[in-house]
Parts: sequence; C-alpha cells; structure tokens
Amino acid sequence: MAEQCTHCALTVEGNFCSSCGQKKFKRIDRNYLWDEIQYTLLHTNKGLLYSLKKIARNPGKTAREFIEGDRVSHYKPILLVFLLSGFSTFISFKVTNMQKVMAEHFAAQKMNSPMMNDFLNFTSSYNSLLMLVYIPLFAIATYLCFRKWGQNYYEHVVMNAYILSFYTLLSLVFLYPPLYFLQNDSGAYFTFNQYALLAVPLMLVWFFKGYYHEHPLKAVLLRVLGVLGITFLGYLLIIIVVGVLMFVYAMSLGPDALEYVKPMK
Repeated sequence: MAEQCTHCALTVEGNFCSSCGQKKFKRIDRNYLWDEIQYTLLHTNKGLLYSLKKIARNPGKTAREFIEGDRVSHYKPILLVFLLSGFSTFISFKVTNMQKVMAEHFAAQKMNSPMMNDFLNFTSSYNSLLMLVYIPLFAIATYLCFRKWGQNYYEHVVMNAYILSFYTLLSLVFLYPPLYFLQNDSGAYFTFNQYALLAVPLMLVWFFKGYYHEHPLKAVLLRVLGVLGITFLGYLLIIIVVGVLMFVYAMSLGPDALEYVKPMK
C-alpha cells in the first residue's frame, strides 16, 4: 500500500522513498528493534568478512571492482583501514609490546631521551590517525606514476586504502607472530621489523599487476620503481621536517631533552 514519505511527503511505492531514500514508515516496537539489530550486525559482518577475504586473495582486483562500481558487498575501504590499523595497533603495542621493545633498543643504542619517549608515545597513541594521513600522501606518488592509465587522484586514494589494508593483513599474519617471540631480544626484534619492509615492493607489484592486469609486468615494475623513488624522496623530506619540529620541541623542554636517559633497571 502506497504511503507518504515522512521526510519529503512524496508517495512511497516500495520500502524506500525514491527521492530522499527515507525508509517506509514503521512504528518502533520490539520487532522493529530486532530487525534493525539483525540488519546492522549481519550486513556489517558480511561486508567486512567478504572484503577481507577478497583482499587476501587479490587486493588489486578487489580495489578495481570497488572503483569500477561493484560496491554493494564491500566494506568501505577508508573505514576498513581505520578498523584494521586500530586492531593492528592493539596487537603491536599490547601483545608484541612494540613500544617497550623499541624503547629498550634505542636505550641500548644510546638514543633514548625524553623527546624520543614522547615521539614513541605519540606514534603509538595516534597510529590509526597517522595511517589515514599516509593514504593521501602515498596516493600522490601512485597517481603521478600511473596517471596515464586512466585513474584520477581520488581513485588512487581508494587504491592506497586497499594497499594499506593488505599490508596490515600481512603484518597481522606474518609479522606479529615472530615479533611476539622476539620480545626479549630488542636487537633481533628491531632487525626483523626492518627487514620485513623489504616485502613492500613485492606487495606493490602484486597489487598493481592485479589492478592493471591488462598491462605487461615490465610496465608495472617500472612504475612501481617510480612510486618507490618518489616515496623515498618524500620520506626524506618528512624526516627533515619532523627533525626540525622535534628539535624545536626538544628546545622547549629544556637542555636535558636531548640527553641520553639511562633505562630503569
């Protein structure tokens, strides 16, 4: 039976208003709340698990499906990054004790200081937000290198959300378990964590070959090398800027801020 939309007053023929999307009026009762709970839980879990499975199998192909319009079953990529990075932060700092182990490593290298401790606290506290900040920055590099293949900058932002989601999944499965058993050896912990970054170029090649499957591998490789070069230059620039900011911050703490702090026994 047709009814008037409670929002825009147009006639509603189906379950939703064709003009504003308002759901057909239904009195709030026990059945209403139960339907809403079921829809929210099942829809969210279905989209999340579906996207995780697809990303694990072929992240590039999954990103292309989403960008080209097949989105109804997928979890939103930016929200997925935020969710995974938050979970990753919990595992790395609560299970593998990354902050504690890294502090011990810097102390052993005589690099521990109030400023360094503040930096570690900041990065651990705002890791999820930092991950979201990285996405548009990395998207600049991938857009510059792949711009002739048809995607705009904002589509590259979505691509990088999938790249970061895939990297986080790999870390959860292959990086954090070994780090858990290396907690008592800060040197080995730090070394393994650094060597794990060598997998990033291979991950990027796999992703972009999956996305641009119609292009030859050689062309993908050359563009990934370009992405790595631009990222490296950007990384150096960020190090310089962060170094200057940290120096200014250290000076505001006083002359002892840069001095080595002996680890507590």
